[in-house]
Amino acid sequence: MHEMSLAEGVLQIVEDAARSQGFSQVTAVRLEIGRLSSVEPEALRFCFDVVVRGSLAEGARLEIVDIPGTGWCLQCSETVPVNALYDSCPRCGSSQVQPTGGTEMRVRDLEVA
Repeated sequence: MHEMSLAEGVLQIVEDAARSQGFSQVTAVRLEIGRLSSVEPEALRFCFDVVVRGSLAEGARLEIVDIPGTGWCLQCSETVPVNALYDSCPRCGSSQVQPTGGTEMRVRDLEVA
C-alpha cells in the first residue's frame, strides 16, 4: 500500500512548513489528487489518520480535491477527458491518448492554529 508512504510524505511537508512558518497546530490539510494518479483516496485517509497520531496534525481534517483526468489524443489532436490511465479517446476511440492532467497529488494548502 503506497498510500502509507504518501501519507508520511504529506506529514513531512506539514512539519517542514511548521518549522519554516512557525505554527504549532494544523487543523486541516487540503490535497489535490488526480483521478489518474493511482492514489486511492479512502486508503490515503486511513493512512493519514494513522501517520499523524502524536504530531502537530493529529485530529486535522483531510480534505481531498478531486482533479479530473485529461489526455491529448494523438489521433484527434485535442485534449479529451479521461477517467483512467490507458482509456481510449472518448471522441474517436483511439488508444493513443497521452495523460496531460489528473496524474498529480499535491498539498494545496493548510489550515493552522
